[in-house]
Amino acid sequence: MKRVAVVVLEGAKPMDVGIPAQVFTHRASMPFTVDVCGVRPGLITGGDGLSYHVEHGLESLATADLIFVPGYRFPDREPPPAALITALGAAHDRGAILAAISTGAFALAATGLLDGRRATTHWHYARRLAEQFPKVRVDDRVLFVDEGSVLTSAGAASGIDLCLHLLRRESGMAVANHAARRLVAAPYRSGGQAQYLPHSVPESIGERFTQTREWALRHLDEPLTIARLSQHARVSERTFSRRFLDETGYTPMQWVMRARVDRARELLEETELGVDAISAAVGLGSATNLRRHFRQVLGTAPTAYRRTFSQSG
Repeated sequence: MKRVAVVVLEGAKPMDVGIPAQVFTHRASMPFTVDVCGVRPGLITGGDGLSYHVEHGLESLATADLIFVPGYRFPDREPPPAALITALGAAHDRGAILAAISTGAFALAATGLLDGRRATTHWHYARRLAEQFPKVRVDDRVLFVDEGSVLTSAGAASGIDLCLHLLRRESGMAVANHAARRLVAAPYRSGGQAQYLPHSVPESIGERFTQTREWALRHLDEPLTIARLSQHARVSERTFSRRFLDETGYTPMQWVMRARVDRARELLEETELGVDAISAAVGLGSATNLRRHFRQVLGTAPTAYRRTFSQSG
């Protein structure tokens, strides 16, 4: 019988807390027990209008085999409690497995245990995680990352994928499949979180080139070079490239490519156009280019994406 601890922090997200607690809850088919705890016992104000009353404090981490840190609000604004960082480090040192759901990755990163390792978090916070913890290799395209003793997942729903993956790893396929059937969840999902973003074009943190970006989105079927974009913005190519990168986190051509993939996604969902026609309509030229860039950004093929998200499907 293995022990699972779920650590509830201030502002904890309800789904993030509930997923590991429900997946690993003790029953005849599940060789686990679950303790939901906080930095200290008592009432914890959560996110989204809910609060939690937990019976256990961080002493639960001293005997846990598997520790989950669910996501919480504003993870980039305040560091996690020092007592939690110490307890997580001690648990890891004695062999416990640490797993973060969504923005819980910020708490794991604060321990230093993600330094030099791949990790993911909710796509909205991926750039901020990378900025605050530059030694962490943040991958915003995947549902979860398994680095052995430390694991991270993207948004709340991908916490299910992470939990089922851990069940497969720790207790075998039969236990994981049984849990998946009980949850009415797919035992394994291919692809990455980029498939579920409203748009993979990043949110801008500056407004200088807003009009140029909006203009580019209306002309994706045309050749879009740095020269043409900088001419529209009325600055030099060098200035445009540097400031565009500062505003978006992407070079102009990376941004254009992602915008074209976004438009291709819309056409795959809303029309019956073939891949060749779509690739021409979004300025990627050929079906081969579309497939290559689509897989690069989304981790899946255009036809597979259409089967999943087409309105007619």
